[in-house]
Amino acid sequence: MSNNSHTTVMNKGDSNIDLAKESLTALLDDRRVPDSVRNVLQEDYQQLRIMLDKLENGHLHIAVFGRVSVGKSSVLNALLGKDAFSVSILHGETKTEGIEEWQEVDAGGVYLIDTPGINEIDGEERERLAHEVANRSDLLLFVVDSDLTDVELSALKTVAATNRPIILVVNKSDQYNEKEVLQLRTIIRKRVTGLIAPENIVFTAASPSQQTVIMVDDEGNETETIRQRPVDIINLKSRLWDIIEAEGKTLSALNASLFAGSLSEQLGEKLLSARKQVGEDTIHMYCIGKGIAVALNPVPVADLLAAAAIDVSMVIHLSRIYGLPMSKSEAGELIKTIAAQMLVLYATFWAIHLASSALKIGTVGFSTIVTGVAQGAVAWYSTLVVGRVAEDYLAKGKSWGETGPKLTVQNILDSLDRDSIMSEAKEEIVAYLKTSKKPKKS
Repeated sequence: MSNNSHTTVMNKGDSNIDLAKESLTALLDDRRVPDSVRNVLQEDYQQLRIMLDKLENGHLHIAVFGRVSVGKSSVLNALLGKDAFSVSILHGETKTEGIEEWQEVDAGGVYLIDTPGINEIDGEERERLAHEVANRSDLLLFVVDSDLTDVELSALKTVAATNRPIILVVNKSDQYNEKEVLQLRTIIRKRVTGLIAPENIVFTAASPSQQTVIMVDDEGNETETIRQRPVDIINLKSRLWDIIEAEGKTLSALNASLFAGSLSEQLGEKLLSARKQVGEDTIHMYCIGKGIAVALNPVPVADLLAAAAIDVSMVIHLSRIYGLPMSKSEAGELIKTIAAQMLVLYATFWAIHLASSALKIGTVGFSTIVTGVAQGAVAWYSTLVVGRVAEDYLAKGKSWGETGPKLTVQNILDSLDRDSIMSEAKEEIVAYLKTSKKPKKS
């Protein structure tokens, strides 16, 4: 490669890294995400910080991936020239990810990462971790020790879909003679066509077995000795050096961008889920508040005013959770729209609610409490509907989408078991009333 070409590649790599940094920083610093939701997604944001730190320091991560006991740790140890990663004849020796810097010539800032096996019994969490590490890495060494099993081929397709460069390392090649190696290479090439480039299929013997040698002297006497076969890792080293020299910075930036894009999608889904969870808790809090306020208040007009104020506060609260703050007037208009559709759809139900409110004027004692609890449950239910519809509206970016307000309200009403919800509401309201009436201990 000429100096001019090398400089062009380097500049392109730097430019890509800058763009990747901007993408990751934008995700981290998005102030539209409220703290309540950000706290739920702490682990995801930590991944973002790790990736950004990797880019800032110009690091390149190479992870091994593969089935249990194919020699993943041995391959890394052979590359490092030392026993940095645990090696054992026991299945599942690698319990968590491990990382070591590869201190080879011109390989500064390159880190090798060991991962758990992909087929461990009761190892779902380890398999998830292995996939997660693979998604965060810039280059993958997919290690096998023979023809690919169905589990390995399936896993290879999964990681290939992440668009990370992959070197297929066929380890323990010392177990095969030259003819068998040739046959195995041919079979594997056919199996991974479209997944792995032929030049990225590399045979190694990271931890070769000992060899028994029998010497026969001139008199026919046999002497048996044990000889250690040499480690054969040079082809893998050469291929790694070629890739790092030609594409190191570009790989790091490309995979950081892929990571940012993938995590952005995941964060979007998790963010919506987290917002829904925080939103559900918020709606429940306002349901309790409105249900009790209406149950305790004996004046019908005051009931309605209190209900309206509580619903407006709830919608404003939800709008902040969804990163789309609304004013009191906006929240009020949204509630009017929802209420209008609720009256159209459930006019009889709400008419009974208003009649129940009127009964409070002329009733006293136990009947007042019963009527109040019943009306409080209705108020609870109405706030739940308003909250759910407002959430749907906010989740669509302050839009009714293609369904419109009437169908949106209808869908929410259809999804709720009104009788069950009101029964639970009555129980909570009664429980609160009983607690509040207990004499306080001096």
